[in-house]
Amino acid sequence: MNRFAALLDRLAYEPRRLGKLALLAAYFRETPDPDRGWALAALTGELSFKHLKPAMIRALVVERCDEKLFALSYDFVGDLAETVALIWESEPSRANAALSLSDIVEGVEATAKKDLPALIALWLDRLDENGRWALLKLITGALRIGVSARLARQALAHLGSASVEDIEDVWHAASPPYTDVFAWIEGKGPRPQSGAVRFHPPMLSHAWEERDEALAPEDFAAEWKWDGIRVQAAAARDAHGRAHARLYSRTGDDISKSFPDLVEAFAFDAVLDGELLIRRQGRIESFNTLQQRLNRKSVTAKTISEFPAYICVYDILSENGRDLRTLSFQERRTILEDFAAAHADAPIGLSPLIAFKAWEDLQAARADPAHYAGDSAFDAVEGVMIKRWASPYLAGRPKGHWWKWKRDPHTVDAVLLYAQRGHGKRSSFYSDYTFGVWRDDAEELVPVGKAYFGFTDEELIQIDKFVRHHTQSRFGPVREVTHAPDEGLVFEVAFEGLQRSSRHKSGVAMRFPRIARIRWDKAPRDADRLSALTALLRET
Repeated sequence: MNRFAALLDRLAYEPRRLGKLALLAAYFRETPDPDRGWALAALTGELSFKHLKPAMIRALVVERCDEKLFALSYDFVGDLAETVALIWESEPSRANAALSLSDIVEGVEATAKKDLPALIALWLDRLDENGRWALLKLITGALRIGVSARLARQALAHLGSASVEDIEDVWHAASPPYTDVFAWIEGKGPRPQSGAVRFHPPMLSHAWEERDEALAPEDFAAEWKWDGIRVQAAAARDAHGRAHARLYSRTGDDISKSFPDLVEAFAFDAVLDGELLIRRQGRIESFNTLQQRLNRKSVTAKTISEFPAYICVYDILSENGRDLRTLSFQERRTILEDFAAAHADAPIGLSPLIAFKAWEDLQAARADPAHYAGDSAFDAVEGVMIKRWASPYLAGRPKGHWWKWKRDPHTVDAVLLYAQRGHGKRSSFYSDYTFGVWRDDAEELVPVGKAYFGFTDEELIQIDKFVRHHTQSRFGPVREVTHAPDEGLVFEVAFEGLQRSSRHKSGVAMRFPRIARIRWDKAPRDADRLSALTALLRET
């Protein structure tokens, strides 16, 4: 555990990507199985403990110290694991007793839910401050050390001759603690089998910028960017002729059980890349409709009937066992068109291409998709995708191949109501903001959203200073900020869309809100009213 704690500590303070890679590679090289595999699972988000929640940790710590003292400490520190690690009173003579990652994983699996708090308390007693911090980060899953799953897999490639692409090809079929993967990378075992149905790491895009318009339009294709959830539909037959089908999220999670109506219709041998949507009576619905199905705890016949799932297919990655990813997008598109025509009865459809000769044509389509896509698709289009005809299908976010050019966001001027400290590097700043607009029938501000990004570091310092100097009350770690008609702070908030929400006093909730700019020039009384948002909600 000491070695893992030291790794997390150094990664948290290492800003350089190459520095993080070196730290990870050294840890994987020097740490034996299965501990290094459990560490890898934690770093890639593949390790979770169902019954170990932050609420349980809070309950444990208030048994050891004054509840008010803990609340004040948590408010000051801003991170649960760090606060508990510092405030926990343990026996110095027992600190740093031997405790491995395998001990933790096996201990949790072998312990009944009711006995877990006592087990965690025993471990916290056995560790020093850094060990306690690492333990709590591990079991709560909130590492926040600037390491992505792909970066961790790239570090594995430093152990042998396998490339990160090779590792990602077998990754989905592997499971913690990955002893077979480590053995293969180090040349001590065979390549792990990927199975009959496999997930391919998706190809991602970059945001389109004005300077990109210098590129030659004839080298690119364009299609609609649908407002759903990126998925992969995979189906194949194994060596015994048995059919297998899966639906994967963008991160490789198997979500087949949530969409049995789709999976049952995968009567093909292929891997398709597309967007999960809801399609009713020929109309592709907005994300708000899809979310109504996503939020269901169980899938009933009524749910399937009311919210029929549909996949708008962008790409084909394999067919009949043949890997198509090395082909150009133009070649794959031809294969995909033939595939879609042969499976017209399946709940999948080909994402149409947009005809254009100049970037101005594409900009017009992006600005008015209803004119180009048809009214039935308007609600589900959030922009356009631009893809180089010659591009192979590459994992990750390679430069110079795919771009996304989203429609201009909606904006509203809203008043800052509440602020809360951030986490990690932002734990010293009030960086999470709740904002509201004026109700039309009364001089009252009602919350419509919460955002924690969009501003620069310099603006964060300015907002933090404002929050501290204009706090009118506190609710635990949350500060209520002055928001009188003539005194307060106004944000221009950008957001992708709206949906009805019974959890918000305003009755609406924003999708992907962010702070576009600070309106130092505007008084709160001049902020927008709720009617502006409800009118937009009716339009969409």
